[in-house]
Amino acid sequence: MMHWWWDYYGTSVPWYASVLGPLMMVTFAVLIVLAIRYLWRNLDSGGEKKPLDILNERFARGEIDREEYENRRQALSSS
Repeated sequence: MMHWWWDYYGTSVPWYASVLGPLMMVTFAVLIVLAIRYLWRNLDSGGEKKPLDILNERFARGEIDREEYENRRQALSSS
């Protein structure tokens, strides 16, 4: 009976606890960083449209032809 009580209260830790504990902490920290990065990128514009979004809309409405669309898209991606 004494041996069970001794192990139960943490003086004898199973081998996987020393691996899974830090692994879970690192995983949680990475998830937090990724969530912050996602929010930063998607909420940064403040509702403003990005230039590529405007270009896609103009092409969809037929205001510009495919050649002009491709030229402008390449110009936006190179800058």
